[in-house]
Amino acid sequence: MYDIDFIDRQLISILRDNARTPISELAKSIGVSRATVQNRLNRLEKEEIITGYTAIISTATSKVVAAVRAQMSLELNGTSNAAIKSKLLQEPAVVAIHSTNGRWGMLIELESESLEAFDKVLGRIRSIPEITNSETSILLSSHRVKSS
Repeated sequence: MYDIDFIDRQLISILRDNARTPISELAKSIGVSRATVQNRLNRLEKEEIITGYTAIISTATSKVVAAVRAQMSLELNGTSNAAIKSKLLQEPAVVAIHSTNGRWGMLIELESESLEAFDKVLGRIRSIPEITNSETSILLSSHRVKSS
């Protein structure tokens, strides 16, 4: 197992703010060489500490606006979280995956352009064999208190 240190934490912090930060800028910000940054990123990815990079779309000003937004609680079969997460990451409508405790082992956030497309998304997710039960709530309105 890979123990992350202060340099790794700095890299992760900068990439959380902007995943497109160039290697040269990361190196300069942290005070290490470009090779060090690249080696650290490769190791963080290999160890699955960093599992991907993403673009965050602004729904307030964007032309890409989801007509349907929802949260889906998933009851999971055993300890198959990694397999389920892998399958969910292949679904474009999934915008966030949260592990939880209690009855629902996972909570996912979904966005779709129409009810028809949303229905198809639910069908695909519900057909994942490791999911034993689900409950979906369409979001009618949202009020963000704090940006994450």
